[in-house]
Amino acid sequence: MQEKIEKLRSLKLLFVEDEQDLLDIISGALVKLKANFLTANNGVEALERLEENSDIDAVITDINMPYMNGLEMIKNMKERGLDIPIIVMAAHTETEYLEKAKEFGVDEYILKPFDFIKFIDLITSMEIK
Repeated sequence: MQEKIEKLRSLKLLFVEDEQDLLDIISGALVKLKANFLTANNGVEALERLEENSDIDAVITDINMPYMNGLEMIKNMKERGLDIPIIVMAAHTETEYLEKAKEFGVDEYILKPFDFIKFIDLITSMEIK
């Protein structure tokens, strides 16, 4: 597991989630792991973060968010030519969104409730960089 944590630390991640409690839990765990990450509360903020930080290695995003949902954000990223690995966080009931996300080229998904061990396994097994 230490090797995976080291790999996680080498990445710059963007977490996009509108549920502040979940974002606080994820942020707290990432801080403890000394991970390099940014957060955004919706797709609009996420696109701003991506514009300001060209060194983001992967985006982990919720689907249902205000202002701009995850699918719209992903579509916008692709239209801008941003070829960044994307992991979608989705509830079990959002299967139609997952299908749409795959059409947009989403790399992976993780089901809520968010499982940190599964996330670390997933992000460290992906071909990033």
